[in-house]
Amino acid sequence: MNQKLSIDEYDALEQVSKLPRTGRPSACVARNTKRLTGIKLLSHRKDGGLELTDTGRQILFIKQCINGLRAVANDPASPLSAPVATFLGKKGHILVNAESGLQEITERGRECLADIDANEVK
Repeated sequence: MNQKLSIDEYDALEQVSKLPRTGRPSACVARNTKRLTGIKLLSHRKDGGLELTDTGRQILFIKQCINGLRAVANDPASPLSAPVATFLGKKGHILVNAESGLQEITERGRECLADIDANEVK
C-alpha cells in the first residue's frame, strides 16, 4: 500500500463495496472517484457504474483488519466480522480466551499495532 489514503477515500471505498449494482454513488464517492480510479483502486464497469478492483478490495480488507485489531485491543467484547476474525486468528494476532470466551490481542498483535502506529506518524 504505497498510497496514503484519507479517511474520506477509505469511506468512499467502503461505500462502493456496499453499493448496489444499479445504485447511485454518494457525493463522497463522486468526490474521490478520479483519484481512486487513477491509483487503480476503483474501476468503471461497462454500464458506467463503479466497482472495486482486486487491489481496492485488498486495501479495504487490510483497513478492516487493522480497525478490528484496535477494537479488540480496546474492548475484548467488540464484535468482528467472520473474515476479519479468521484472518487475525490465523496470523496469531488474536485468540479466544478459554475462560471468558472473549477475544484478546496477543503479543504479536500488540507488536503489529505498535509498528503500524509508528509508521503512521511519519
